[in-house]
Amino acid sequence: MARTTGSHSQKTGPKVTQAAQRLFAQYGYAAVSMRQIAAEVGVQVGALYNYTPDKQSLLFSLMQEHMSGLLAAWKSQQGGAKGTALEALMAFVHCHMQYHLPRSEAVFIAYMELRNLTADNFGQIEKLRKTYEDALEAIIKTGIQTGEFEVTDSKIVTLAIIGMLKEVSTWYRPDGRLSDVALIERYQTMARQLVGAPAQV
Repeated sequence: MARTTGSHSQKTGPKVTQAAQRLFAQYGYAAVSMRQIAAEVGVQVGALYNYTPDKQSLLFSLMQEHMSGLLAAWKSQQGGAKGTALEALMAFVHCHMQYHLPRSEAVFIAYMELRNLTADNFGQIEKLRKTYEDALEAIIKTGIQTGEFEVTDSKIVTLAIIGMLKEVSTWYRPDGRLSDVALIERYQTMARQLVGAPAQV
């Protein structure tokens, strides 16, 4: 299939992804058609299939890119440095929020559109999500072993912290009353409280 005149793979491909993200976040995956995405990009609907097999592939690629980027950000944050479990927890909260705050659309899709993935695609995304959750639970388990944390159930606390962190993107505004730095510090304090750690590192 020939490309639409004036479209270029290196430019149009990212535009298709960006348009899909905006529309999925605004209207929901089920309500968005390929025709709407094409109109947003400014190409004929048939031209979209040069860049994606179908709408499901667009949804999956958005979620996969988000989770892979998050895991890469955390790996970079760790940097191989050794520290206490509390320091690692503070770094985890910082990394999570720094990555998510400017990505409200991607965060919304990552959590709200899981139900619209095919079984195979869901399995792949769930594996990435579990890898991320396991990284946090490993920190909490270490803190329990070292006596830094007072936690009776590491899994419940892990899910509670992630649940608390993910909700920020539903109401966060760049021009809000708290700066990003202050907001992250508030959430680090709440994470310390959830694990029963001291008020200061």
